Amino acid sequence: MATMAITACKKTSEPIDIEEPIVAEDIASFKETASIDLGGETSAEISAYDPSTKKLFVVSNEGGAKVEVVDLTNYPTVTKLKTISFNSNAGINSVVVNNGLLAIALDGADKQGNGDVVVLKTTDLSEVKKITVGAMPDMVTFSPDGNYILSANEGEPSDDYKVDPKGTISIINIKDNYSVKTLDFAAFESQKATLVAGGFRIYGPNASFAQDIEPEYIAVSSDSKKAYVTLQENNGVAEIDIVSGTITKINPLGTRDISLAENAFDVSDKDSKIALGTWPIKAFYLPDAISYFTTGGTSYLALANEGDTRAWKGYDEEARVKSLKLDPTKFPTAATLQLDANLGRLTVTKAFGDTDGDGDYDELYATGGRSLSILNASTGALVANIGKDLEQHVIDAGKYDDERSDNKGVEVEGVTVAVVNGKTLAFIGMERVDLIAVYDITTPTSPVFVQLFATGDAPEGVLFVKPKDSPNGRSMLVVASEGDGMVKFYQPNKI
Repeated sequence: MATMAITACKKTSEPIDIEEPIVAEDIASFKETASIDLGGETSAEISAYDPSTKKLFVVSNEGGAKVEVVDLTNYPTVTKLKTISFNSNAGINSVVVNNGLLAIALDGADKQGNGDVVVLKTTDLSEVKKITVGAMPDMVTFSPDGNYILSANEGEPSDDYKVDPKGTISIINIKDNYSVKTLDFAAFESQKATLVAGGFRIYGPNASFAQDIEPEYIAVSSDSKKAYVTLQENNGVAEIDIVSGTITKINPLGTRDISLAENAFDVSDKDSKIALGTWPIKAFYLPDAISYFTTGGTSYLALANEGDTRAWKGYDEEARVKSLKLDPTKFPTAATLQLDANLGRLTVTKAFGDTDGDGDYDELYATGGRSLSILNASTGALVANIGKDLEQHVIDAGKYDDERSDNKGVEVEGVTVAVVNGKTLAFIGMERVDLIAVYDITTPTSPVFVQLFATGDAPEGVLFVKPKDSPNGRSMLVVASEGDGMVKFYQPNKI
C-alpha cells in the first residue's frame, strides 16, 4: 500500500507527497557524505532546508541570536554564505521553511514576555512580516498546505518561579495577512482531575492550569487540519483544530512500567556494569519531538520521550531515590533498593508518588520514557514502544554512556519520520550517546531495527530532505549537533 508521512525534525516539519516516485535506495546504508563546522557549543541547533534555493538555515545562539545560511548548491561541497543576526538578547529557538518563506521563532527581550515569529523570503532574506506570539516560542512549523504557521509557546517560568506565563499555541493565518490567534489551555481546568488520573502532570507552585502547561513541539496532519502538540513537562499531547483555531483535546500519556521485562532500564551509574533490568518503578514519558505519519491507511504519532523536569532555583522537582523516605509496605526492601548500585542514584520526581499524603513515597516515577513511542493519532492509544531494544542496540555497539544510567539513559530527543524506498522509517536522535537509530515502522505495531550511526556531539536537529528536493536527487538526513556546532549530512546508497 502507498505510504505517506509528515516528517518532523526537532523544530520543523515537512510533508511527503504520496504521488512521489520511489527512489531505489538501501535503507540500511545511511552514511556521512558531507559536514560543516559552524562553531562551538550552541552554534548548530535546528536546521531547515529550502529546495528552491538549496540553502540550509541553521539556528545558532553562540555569541548572540543568529541564523547561519549554508549553501548546498555544489553538494557535497557545503559552504557558509552569511549570518543573519538579530539585535536582541533574546534567543532563537526554531526555524522552518515552506514555499520560499523562512519562519524564525524568537524569544522576547523579557524571556517570560511575548516572543515573535519573524518571516523572511529565502531568496533575498528580506523581512516579510514579524508576528507577536506567546511567551517563549520554542518550535515553529508550517502546515503542509502552506496556509498557516504554528508556534508552540512554552511559557517557562523565571528561575525564581515568581513569573510563570501561560503556555500557548499561536496559529498564524498567512492568507489573512498573517493574522494571529493565540490559544491557552484555561478551558481544560475543569478536566484536571481526569487528566491527572491518566498520568497528566499539573504541579507548578502557585500556577493555574493554563500557566502550568508547557507546549514543546508540533506536528501537523497531512491535510493541514489538525496539529498535535507535545506538552513535555505535563506528560501529554494536545490536539488542535487549525481551521477553527481551537484546542480540542488533551491526551495524557500515562507511564512506562519498569517492572515489566519489555521496559527494562539501567538505573545506576555506580553499579560497575551496563545492564537493562526490571525495577519497582514507573516512568513518565515526557516527550520532546513529535512526528506525524500515515501508513496502511491509518495516521500515527511518533514521540521522542526525552524526559524533562522543572529544576529551577525557585522550585526543583528532582530527587535521587536514596534521598526519599519510602513506604515500608510498598517497598519492604527499601534499604537495599536505595543503595547506589541499585535505585539509589536514579533521578525521580518528588512531586508525585506520595499517593496517600502521609509524607513517604508509595510509588517512584522516573523522569523520561527513554524510548520512542508510537500512538494512534485519532485515539491516542499506544501501539508500540521502542525503548529496551533501542538501548540494547546502543549497548551492543559499545556506545552506551553508563554515566547517564541514573538520568535519561540515551536521552531520546529528536525524531523525524520519512519514506525511503517505499519504507516508512523513524530516524531517532539520541543526545547523550551522539547517535541516530533508524527503525522501519512501516508496520507501526512491529518496529524493526535497521541501522545505527554516529553524529556530532549532542544531536539536536534531525531533518529529512526528500530525494526530489535534495541537491543531488538522493534522500538526505541533516543532523545539527549543539554540543560541537557540527552539521552533518547522511545519505543512503543507491540500489
